[in-house]
Amino acid sequence: FYRGKQLEDGHSLFDYSVGLNEIIQLMVRNVPAPVATTGSASNGNGDSTTNGSDTEETMEEVEPKEEEIEGALFKVGDQVDARDLRCGAWFEGKIKRITCASGASSPTFTEGVATSTSSSGESSSSSATAAPANGDSAGNDASNRTSNAEADIHYHVHFDGYDDNEIAELTSVNVRPKAAKSVSFADVTVGEMYMMNYNCDAPKDRGLWYDARVTEKDSQSKKVKAVLQLGNGVEGEEVQLAQMDIYRIEKSGQSSEDGDGDKRNNAPDCRWCKDVETRKCKHCACVECGGKDAPDKQILCDECDSAYHLWCLNPPLEELPEVEEWYCPDCKNDENEVIKAGEKLRVSKKKSKMASKQGSCTRDWGKGMACVGRTKVCTIVPPNHFGSIPGVPVGSLWRFRVQVSEAGVHRPHVSGISGRSEEGAFSLVLAGGYEDDKDDGTEFFYTGSGGRDLSGNKREAKQSSDQQLTLMNRALAKNCDASVNDKIGGDAKDWKKGRPVRVVRSAKGKKHSKFAPDEGCRYDGLYKIVKYWPEKGAAGFKVWRYLLRRDDPSPAPWTTEGKKNIKKLGLTLQYPEGYLESQAQKEQEKEAKKVAAKRKRSEGGDPEESVTPAKRRKRRRWRQSENARRVEILRSR
Repeated sequence: FYRGKQLEDGHSLFDYSVGLNEIIQLMVRNVPAPVATTGSASNGNGDSTTNGSDTEETMEEVEPKEEEIEGALFKVGDQVDARDLRCGAWFEGKIKRITCASGASSPTFTEGVATSTSSSGESSSSSATAAPANGDSAGNDASNRTSNAEADIHYHVHFDGYDDNEIAELTSVNVRPKAAKSVSFADVTVGEMYMMNYNCDAPKDRGLWYDARVTEKDSQSKKVKAVLQLGNGVEGEEVQLAQMDIYRIEKSGQSSEDGDGDKRNNAPDCRWCKDVETRKCKHCACVECGGKDAPDKQILCDECDSAYHLWCLNPPLEELPEVEEWYCPDCKNDENEVIKAGEKLRVSKKKSKMASKQGSCTRDWGKGMACVGRTKVCTIVPPNHFGSIPGVPVGSLWRFRVQVSEAGVHRPHVSGISGRSEEGAFSLVLAGGYEDDKDDGTEFFYTGSGGRDLSGNKREAKQSSDQQLTLMNRALAKNCDASVNDKIGGDAKDWKKGRPVRVVRSAKGKKHSKFAPDEGCRYDGLYKIVKYWPEKGAAGFKVWRYLLRRDDPSPAPWTTEGKKNIKKLGLTLQYPEGYLESQAQKEQEKEAKKVAAKRKRSEGGDPEESVTPAKRRKRRRWRQSENARRVEILRSR
C-alpha cells in the first residue's frame, strides 16, 4: 500500500511514482498449506474407505455426534464458566457442541464395561469382573480411564456477550460449573483459591473474573491480597483487590447448590457511560448525537468502528447501504485523490487552494526577491548533482534568482556558492560582490565567502576579518584536481579532470564585467578550478581566491556562435508566472488614479486634495512670509 492506495499486480513502483525514502506498507499474508489428497483405500471386504483428514465433509462424517459421546461432565446447552485462553479470565458461557479430540477414540461408558472405539473401527473392552484382585488398583485404573476419556473431550463454548460466530474450543480443564455461591469476607481463608474480580488496567474499577489464591487478609480494612492464576500454571503478580465480589469455585462433576444463580457483574463495555442505557455517549453510541436509540438504524464505519444514525449523516441516508464496506465521512477517501496505476501524485486539498496552484498570483513583484519562497523544486537531478541540468541549455536567462533556484541550476536564494564541504561545489553565481573579482569571460578570478559581518539581515558589507578554508570555500577547493591544503592552497595537476561547477552570471555584476547580462541571471555553462590560493585582499584581510576556466561543449553566450545558438533555441528572458500580468495591472491602476485625479480637478473638486505634499509646504511657507510682511507694514504705519 502507498499513501492509502493498494498497489496492483503487474505494475512497478515507478508506475506509482514511489521515490527513495518513501514509506510503503506491506501486509504479510499467510500462504495456505496445500491440501493433501489421498486416494481411496480398499478394506478387506472390498469397500473403499477415505482418509478422514482430507476434507471438512469427511471430518464431519468421522466426528461423533453429541449423543454418541458419553462420559462428558456437561451436555449441550449447559451454562458453565469457561476460561478465555487469550487473557486467562473466566466468562459465563453456553456449551454449543461437544466433540472428541482429533484422532482420539470415542469413549462410551456403560454399566460395568468401558468400551473405547478407535478410528480404525476396532473396539476393546474391559470387564469389571476381569479386574485385578486388588480393589484399590481396580479403582485407580477406572479413575485413570475416566480422566483420560474426559481429557479427550472438547467443549465448543459461546461466551456471553461475544459474537455469535465466535466459538471457543476448550478442554475440560478450562470448563467447569458456573460459580453461583458468593463468599463473605469473614469466610475467606488465606491460601484458598477463589474466583475474584480484578481490572488489570484500572485496579479501582470493575474488571474480569480470575482465579486467585488469597495471600493476605486484613480484617480491619477488609482488604484482600491475592495472586492471580492465568491458566496453564502461570501466576501473575500479587495484587490488592478493590472489588469484594468473591465466589466459590465449583468443582467439575458437582452442581452449584444455588443453581444457575444471577449473572455476575462484569466490567462495563464502555468506561465513559458505564453502559447506562439512559445516558448519551458518543463513544459507544452515535458519534453525532450520542443517542442509543434505534440500534437497527445505526451503521458502523469499517475503519474506525464509529456508529452513526442514518439521519445524523450529512446527507442523511434513508436505509442501510447495500455495500460490503462502509466508511464514515472522516475515514472515506476522496475518489478524486486516489492515485491510480501510472498516475502522478496529486496535490493535496490544502495546497490546491494556494495561489501558486490556482494560477492566480497576488505577489507584489519587485519588492525584493531574496526571501521569496519557491513555488516548485527541481526533481530531475538530486541536489548534490555535478554538471549541467538536463533541459537547461547554456544561455538560459531568468528575471530573478528564485527562478534559477527553481530550475535547479543554483539552488540557494542568496548564497553565492552552492555545495557541501565534504563533496564539493555544485554551482556559483558571479554578481560582483567582491572588489577582488576579475572576469575575462572564458576564465575569471573568484573570491571565496566569509570574512564579512552580515548581522542585522544585511546583504552586503565590507571585509572585516580573514576568510577560512571551511564550508563553501572548502567545497570549491574539493573541485580542484589537487589535495586540499588550508595553508597555501593548491594547483590542479590536470584542471580538466576536476569536478565541474555550474556558473551563473547576474546583471548585478555589470559594473565589474562586460560579460554579465543586461538583465536577470544567465546560465553560462560549466567551469573548472585551475588553482586556489590565499592572499591579502583589497580591504587588507586574507581572502581565498580561485581561478576558474570554462570547459563546456556549448559556445559561450557572448560569442557569435553562442548568440546564434540562443536565437536558434528561442531562449528569451523568463519571467515568473503571473509577473507580467501583475506589472500590467499595476500600470493600469496607476493610470486609473491619474485619470480619476484629473477628472476630479476638472469637476471643481477641492483643490487641496489634488495638491502634492511639496506644494502644500511651499504654500504654507509663502503664507507665513506674507503674513509677516503685512505685520511689518502695519507696525510702520
